[in-house]
Amino acid sequence: MIVNCRSEELILSKDRAIYWKSKALLIISDLHIGKSAHFRKNGIPVPNLVGLTDFQRLNILIKEFNPGTLVITGDMFHNNINSDAIAFQEWRSKYPHLKIILVKGNHDDLKKEDYEAFGIEVYTKELLIPPFRFIHDKPHEIDAYYNISGHLHPGVVIYGKARQRLKFPCFYFGAEGAIMPAFSVFTGLKILTPETGDRFYVITPDKVIPIIQ
Repeated sequence: MIVNCRSEELILSKDRAIYWKSKALLIISDLHIGKSAHFRKNGIPVPNLVGLTDFQRLNILIKEFNPGTLVITGDMFHNNINSDAIAFQEWRSKYPHLKIILVKGNHDDLKKEDYEAFGIEVYTKELLIPPFRFIHDKPHEIDAYYNISGHLHPGVVIYGKARQRLKFPCFYFGAEGAIMPAFSVFTGLKILTPETGDRFYVITPDKVIPIIQ
């Protein structure tokens, strides 16, 4: 799905990413590396395949778009270094020329030297590339920049003819900003209430479907 936002062409992928073609920029949010290992450590059985699936989807996106830079709008890691982070290090070694930029989220608590070891450029508050501001959670004050954030794990409810109630992750585009879907499959959804003029792009297993209020 191709959308026009502030006169820029953005490609919305069903693999929960945005590709900004003119900047060769691949954008994702809420990867939560280490979350599944954190749950296993606390006695909750979560398969190792959860993290591997996320990395495999990243492989597909990089092969499809060949980006120069990967931007992650927060919650790349889920607090601490663990076995999932080691798996990321192995994945990272396959793409030594890929620039990775992290705008820190509330779960990104690694040490400075850990990010450096992974070859990750870190921004504490925001990354400004006109006309966009990349930030983890949408700011309270509005200015000339269009905000692209994550954090909320947005979703929508679709009702079928037989009263089925299905939940899907989505991209949200409002007047002042967009909210990215959580990239990790191991996350919940926050169902957003549409307002007039909002654009939702529902992510199904096969494609991205627009819903305009």
